[in-house]
Amino acid sequence: MNDSLIKNRMEIINCMNGTYHNDIKQDVINGLTASRKFIHSKYFYDACGSHLFEKICCLPEYYITRTELSILRNAAPAIMDHFQEGDIVELGSGANWKIRALLDTVPENKLSNIRYIPVDVSETALKAAAEELLKVYPGLKVLGIVADFTRHMEIIPGGRDKLFVFFGSTIGNYNKDECNTFLKSIAASMTTGDRFLLGIDMLKPKDILERAYNDSSGITSEFNKNILNVLNRELDADFNLDHFNHLAVFNTEKERIEMYLQANRDVSVKISSTGLKVELKKGETIHTEICRKFSKDNIDRMAFNAGLSITNRFSDPEGWFSLIEMALLNTAHH
Repeated sequence: MNDSLIKNRMEIINCMNGTYHNDIKQDVINGLTASRKFIHSKYFYDACGSHLFEKICCLPEYYITRTELSILRNAAPAIMDHFQEGDIVELGSGANWKIRALLDTVPENKLSNIRYIPVDVSETALKAAAEELLKVYPGLKVLGIVADFTRHMEIIPGGRDKLFVFFGSTIGNYNKDECNTFLKSIAASMTTGDRFLLGIDMLKPKDILERAYNDSSGITSEFNKNILNVLNRELDADFNLDHFNHLAVFNTEKERIEMYLQANRDVSVKISSTGLKVELKKGETIHTEICRKFSKDNIDRMAFNAGLSITNRFSDPEGWFSLIEMALLNTAHH
């Protein structure tokens, strides 16, 4: 297909220009001087991290992606049945397998009524995925927004029906307060008739969960350690990845997987661009991610507190994963 025809159907708005370096600097200073050290999980997804995560999604132990995708393929006709025209807004877009499951149900002559709005911090990932979609779906339009959707929701244009989608149980990376704030910001961006489709990983036996984050081929370990490469590159730090072990454990009380980098010796690191020197004792950890798991009651409460009403639930036969469709509380038709 002619490249200029694709360019005509794609627009990119960048809200992140110039802020990334200051953000990572401030976040790393806050995280590594805290009494329990942490690095924010959003810094996993540079080009290498995104590539490693795609590999994780294909691992036999990591059931999340294939389970969600199978639910989505079955549910897509019902989800898209009411949605023949408007914007599909995908938060934290990454690879585009899941959006394709939805777009595959749209008749080709109706594709020009739909605009896909991916929102992601990585401009390169966003552009590559968008160009791929434009080749596959003639008529589709794309408005890519390079932004942190936890802070820039107001940039999403109004005036059309919207289907917001947030896949991969990424909501599990937020603690309860962050979750609440995020869902309220979604509700505030919605109008009557808009819907929100949320992928959520359900509670299940501890051994299944821990296996999913400690794969036998070591890719999750590589993914976890890559966040140190990001700091080395962006902040001129001198982390040695071999000095850390990957650790992922299920915290039963908090119903979440917790991922850490654990020092396997005494470590001293200089982060030159921040002027920071970080010391870790052998066995000390840097917390990199939480992945919360949810029960039905938990989801119901979360939705209600944010002013959202659950209009549909889709799941797999084992009940391992759920796709939850929601509308604004006072406008939902059951």
